[in-house]
Amino acid sequence: MPPPNVMSEAAVAAFLEAHPSGRLVTVGPDGRPDATLLPVIVSGTTVVGHLARANEHWRRIAPASPGLLVVSGADAYVSPGWYASKQEHGRVVPTWNYSEVQLRGTVTVHDDPDWVLDVVTRLTDRHESHREQPWAVTDAPPAYVRGQLRAIVGVELIIDEATAVEGKAKLSQNRSDADRRGVVAGLRAEGGPTAYRVAEEMERALDG
Repeated sequence: MPPPNVMSEAAVAAFLEAHPSGRLVTVGPDGRPDATLLPVIVSGTTVVGHLARANEHWRRIAPASPGLLVVSGADAYVSPGWYASKQEHGRVVPTWNYSEVQLRGTVTVHDDPDWVLDVVTRLTDRHESHREQPWAVTDAPPAYVRGQLRAIVGVELIIDEATAVEGKAKLSQNRSDADRRGVVAGLRAEGGPTAYRVAEEMERALDG
């Protein structure tokens, strides 16, 4: 990918902290790909999450088979009409801005209630810790929790190596500052939370 779009290691870590879900992609024994969006925790070279037992995806994952987790940020269409350079020479075309991190490794399913309970507890603590009155897994009756755990299975992706983590932030870095500020203004005028988030990310990159 173009060097200006490559996320630094620190940027990848911050991105994964801010985006706590990803789409797990694996290929079954028949060669058909499967993809499921799931909440995850990324810790070092390990990614953990869970899948619904009713989801056939987990049954099609062979132990230590290759897998890809795609964690996506905001994305938006960029109109060439927003570029300052359109008025200068007109040599502009549409594009799409986005941010994304991909993690590759080997995937293992854990059909173990204790393992899954640990993952569910960690996920819950992550999303409840900032609340004034955080809910905890231990707030529910133990027998009820155990019953709910039977409806899910755990999944673990072990990242193979440093090169298996790839972060890309395509935020018009190849354009002039004037063009980039034009895109920021255009996205803000466009309205909607996704366009606004891309505009914010572009503005931070410009000011950084």
